[in-house]
Amino acid sequence: MNLTRRKMIFLVGGGAVLAAGGAFGYAATRMPQTAYLPWERAGSYEDPRMRALSWALLAPNPHNRQPWLADVSEDGVITLHVDTDRLLPHTDPFNRQIVIGLGCFLEVLRMAAAEDGYRAAMTLFPQGSNATALDQRPIARITFTADPAVARDPLFALVPARRSNKEPFDTSRPLAPDMLMQMALAASNGTRFGGTVDPAETVKWRALTREALRIEVETPHTFQESVDLFRIGRREVDANPDGIDFSGPMFETMHLTGTFSREMAADPTSFAFRAGMDAVYANADTAMGHIWLVTADNSRETQIATGADWVRVNLAATALGLGFQPLSQALQEFPEMAGPYSQVHERLAPDGGTVQMLSRIGYGPVVGNSPRWPLESRIMNV
Repeated sequence: MNLTRRKMIFLVGGGAVLAAGGAFGYAATRMPQTAYLPWERAGSYEDPRMRALSWALLAPNPHNRQPWLADVSEDGVITLHVDTDRLLPHTDPFNRQIVIGLGCFLEVLRMAAAEDGYRAAMTLFPQGSNATALDQRPIARITFTADPAVARDPLFALVPARRSNKEPFDTSRPLAPDMLMQMALAASNGTRFGGTVDPAETVKWRALTREALRIEVETPHTFQESVDLFRIGRREVDANPDGIDFSGPMFETMHLTGTFSREMAADPTSFAFRAGMDAVYANADTAMGHIWLVTADNSRETQIATGADWVRVNLAATALGLGFQPLSQALQEFPEMAGPYSQVHERLAPDGGTVQMLSRIGYGPVVGNSPRWPLESRIMNV
């Protein structure tokens, strides 16, 4: 994570600033050594399927769980499975968000294959699916066929620059309404795109998303699911390059001095918890607009299509220089979230349908990559 002014205040307020000299100073400034290598290695494989997969694993996904497993044992074919050890049973009890993340993965894979001159023909859920759970059955079977005439997608060039920006946005910079139209054009897989940059509407969405964040954090079992996925310091991030990354000089210092830990983060009476909540609320409160995707049904196939459109909209926002962060807590289906869930659907889908994704947008600081597992760790039958 980048050391923003807000995080520096967090650090100073916590009393963790020390004279960083000698071995301590060196350790505090170290960054993860291997967790970001997949970003550098994308596209560097000989097998066109591996090349496409190496780009696809850079796709956004909930809690950075990276729940994909690829079987490449059949020539010219990828069979995609979900890693059932990487689900989010508390915040995503029906695995809807996980499937959307798999849809993001498949769309980047399709774009990468086309860029390389291959058509990736996909058969979704070839052995069927379960509407409320995921199992060992494949998510998709993708057949690669060389096709020099396959259309390249201009959004693919934005894949290395795409981010989920979890920093406060610049509230002095309003967004132009025509930006919404440009993002809407990117959604081409059947979802209904919507959004607002109207200040009065944005204030309402700030309040709703703030309340949903509060509920998720103050519900013990849902917040603990996130805390268990905290990776604090470079060693933890390198050892498990998934989940929620707390690396960089500030968190390295706090980790080394014992002023930040998972236990402290989960304790509502601790400074770490209160400061963390302030930072989370600052993100919701500095949204300069919001966008969403709505679908007529909620089938697994539709969730895959949602993921495809979601990553496309994210890439279009990247092209516009916008910060983009999903704030989908209000869309989660655990019982304690029933109030915000109903409010969102009353506003955006009053005649029926499912609000699949919700994000804040605005101008934000430059942020770094999220950690990724190496591609080889996501290949089955090796």
